[in-house]
Amino acid sequence: MSELLSSQDLSVRSTRCVVRWLLDETHNERYLDVILKEMCERLNTIGIPLVRCTMHFRTNNPQWLGARLLWGRTLGEVEISTFGYDIEETLDFVGSPASEIFHGTEEVRRRPGDESTAAHHPFYAQLRAQGITDYVAWPMYHTLGKRHMITFGTDREGGFKNEEIASLREILPIMALVSEIRIKNVLARTILRTYVGARASEAVLAGATRRGAASSLAAAVMIADLRNFTWISDRYSRDEVVALLNEYFEAFCEPIEENGGEVLKFMGDSLLAVFPLEEVDACKRLLRSVIDARNRMALLNVRTRDTPLPFLNYGIGVHVGEVMYGNIGSKSRLDFTVIGPCVNIASRLQQLAKRTGYQIIMSEQYMEMAQCAQVAADLGLQHIDGLGAPLHVYGLRTSPLADLPS
Repeated sequence: MSELLSSQDLSVRSTRCVVRWLLDETHNERYLDVILKEMCERLNTIGIPLVRCTMHFRTNNPQWLGARLLWGRTLGEVEISTFGYDIEETLDFVGSPASEIFHGTEEVRRRPGDESTAAHHPFYAQLRAQGITDYVAWPMYHTLGKRHMITFGTDREGGFKNEEIASLREILPIMALVSEIRIKNVLARTILRTYVGARASEAVLAGATRRGAASSLAAAVMIADLRNFTWISDRYSRDEVVALLNEYFEAFCEPIEENGGEVLKFMGDSLLAVFPLEEVDACKRLLRSVIDARNRMALLNVRTRDTPLPFLNYGIGVHVGEVMYGNIGSKSRLDFTVIGPCVNIASRLQQLAKRTGYQIIMSEQYMEMAQCAQVAADLGLQHIDGLGAPLHVYGLRTSPLADLPS
């Protein structure tokens, strides 16, 4: 009995060393995967034979429901993977430990080495194939009872000892605190990137939150507008209109982001995007984005041609110049955006497209920087509302299969 108590006391003291490290020495580490890796290594050092550990989080991301961090004794680094919103309907999830934990179970403890356990769900057969003899999963609670999950596995014959399970339990609330801080940092960045864009979100997180705080930015600016949106909204259901808008914006946003641009805002059925000139070939990459978006829109209209859904037309205006980039708004509600004559001209060019027969209108200044005369039609001097002098403009030729010349 005395030897058992001594072993338990040693385990408790050793575990508290890990707890103190989590509380006192991780505050300068920004990344949770780095902390998870070192925690597992420290637990092995004090004699808890971990071979596998995971953390599962539900997140506020528009593309995926959650993320998993996986540490393995033979892995060099922690693996991070994401899961889509449809994961909960799959056979991989239904009946799994994650399903049990996220539906209210307070502990899942299984012996994957037992044939009956391996047959319970395909996941346990995978663990058995990896040599794992004991597996435990617990909920990990963040503020307001938000439930996540942490799991541990060992390959020791006989599995975890009771005192080791107690030690791992002792770490749970501390790891919940440590992880919540990092996860909220990630969520803040994700939410900001989702709603204001990558460049603007980094500026806000760096402290650019004062009204009027702004800087000059040389950029190629594009504004796209969906035509006849009022007519579409009046004749189609809410769900159909939302679905159409999403497809239209997706056709534009993916090429813009893939080519290094940033969508700053959606304005009803319009979008505003910038390509900072500090990036190499910014004007050419904007043109690649526009051509790719036009091809995607053509394919979208082909898909809906034999359906009751409407043909989607649009206009794009492109200009280049200096813009003011920063915070504008009221004392309590700010918008991080770009303003200036360059933006106004891009907007007017988008409107000019309505009467020229071209979907995409470019200013002479932009066309020369993009070096795209091969795909441009010279429309000459055009009167632009709000400008004192006419502007020399070009239209992008209309073939939906056009490619940017090499």
